Amino acid sequence: MSDERMTPAGIPIPVAARPSDTTLDYARDLGDPGKYPYTRGVQPNMYRGRHWTMRQYAGFGTAQATNERFKLLLEAGQTGLSVAFDLPTQMGLDSDNPRALGEVGRVGVAIDTVDDMHLLLADIPLDKVSSSMTINATASTLLAMYIVVAEERGISRDKLSGTTQNDILKEYIARGTYIYPPAPSLALTAETFRFCASEVPSWNPISISGYHIREAGSTAVQEVAFTFADGLAYVQQALDTGLKVDDFAPRLSFFFAAHNDLFEEVAKFRAARRLWARLMREKFGANDKSCRLRFHTQTGGVTLTAQQPLNNVVRVTVQALAAALGGTQSLHTNGYDEALALPTAEAATLALRTQQIVAYESGVADTVDPLAGSWYVEKLTNEIEERALALINQVDELGGAVAGIEANFFQDEIGRSAYAQQLRIEAGDTVIVGVNRFGDGQDPPIIPAPDFSALEQDQAARLKAAKANRDQAATSRALAAISEAAVTYLPEHSGDRTPLMPLIIDAVRARASVGEVAMALETKWGRYQPV
Repeated sequence: MSDERMTPAGIPIPVAARPSDTTLDYARDLGDPGKYPYTRGVQPNMYRGRHWTMRQYAGFGTAQATNERFKLLLEAGQTGLSVAFDLPTQMGLDSDNPRALGEVGRVGVAIDTVDDMHLLLADIPLDKVSSSMTINATASTLLAMYIVVAEERGISRDKLSGTTQNDILKEYIARGTYIYPPAPSLALTAETFRFCASEVPSWNPISISGYHIREAGSTAVQEVAFTFADGLAYVQQALDTGLKVDDFAPRLSFFFAAHNDLFEEVAKFRAARRLWARLMREKFGANDKSCRLRFHTQTGGVTLTAQQPLNNVVRVTVQALAAALGGTQSLHTNGYDEALALPTAEAATLALRTQQIVAYESGVADTVDPLAGSWYVEKLTNEIEERALALINQVDELGGAVAGIEANFFQDEIGRSAYAQQLRIEAGDTVIVGVNRFGDGQDPPIIPAPDFSALEQDQAARLKAAKANRDQAATSRALAAISEAAVTYLPEHSGDRTPLMPLIIDAVRARASVGEVAMALETKWGRYQPV
């Protein structure tokens, strides 16, 4: 009887790995930590110098409620903010837009104007705490609001640190919160690269996301490959606008998932560092600093179960270990009740405590890359790199990431992987404890939800008041300037592009809303319709 076993990505697992399972040249394939190709980590001493940033993701309906959660987490020892926005904010819709009905504040915080951003960040020292914002199509607008809040509090731009996700390509591939067609969207991303490099030097203008690709059902190999295909497209777009690779590439950041197969996940992170370093060196001639892969990790949302939710504490712990062993730069650990509702304060605090126990009690932070030299881990690292590179080459043959999106290549590949994974679960070949084995027959618990209808009405009233109190003529002029400049970002335009970020900052300073800025761009760029 065959005892053949595979990792979740379909890589064969030896019964017992041997030295012959991997051949490595130390300098070429590993290198010391902090040295190219960064397989063993991007810093020479990694967590002995400083632990990863503990950045718990939060967004709760109103700006005030989210601000309260931020303060609770900071008091509990969190070291960075991470903002979840509601779907209307992500889609460029104001809270009073008919298309936003029923969605305001449900999966994150509703932000309509810079006044909401002031409430969100109240009493938080923006020159001392870094912030990450999971926002894509409207990333430039939310970054502009963040800058204006700091400015109105007397904090200069060069003191701000953080990240806007700003990864629009993966929205077409896996997530769906796009607004405009790919070409002007990519051009706007490149504009944020330019702006941040010159105005906000400690800000990461993009976090190229494999997390959402993995959440859509990809394998670990596809997560790496498709993320890097997107990353290469962003780099090329920036180069095409006249930027030099080493002027912006050091601020590129990435975002990956951590799932349950401990060794495959550790190997994935190590392979990703090496592969990105080699791609940047070989394709673009980037310097060592530009070749460093810096990434945030979030434990896997799709791995959480509504059944026996306390089991998720164990899953999250294993995933957090994988992220730490794999050398992440920052980490979000999910609350055990997130398969049921937005996490309760108790669950969010326990998730943070999980990180702290891993950091301070487990010993994994005391030495760099502690699983290096494991024949099995090195074999997996090689396999993931080789398979991911083969997929990247397939995308290149199609004409790059945008062409791959238009051909539905990414979507089809992820769909097949997700379907195969679900079949394995339903057949019992992949065991989900408490779901398809070791169940207890009990219904999942119910967590009370807030009154979203009342929240929606209150948010719409706040927006109406903000519009009534502003200088409407100044707002209209600022929005018109955005529309005029937007024409220069269309593919058919042959001249220089008018910098958009300063104009968006002017507009939000004049209290233009997220929806108004989005419409000012959409009137010139149109709305993307997938094939």
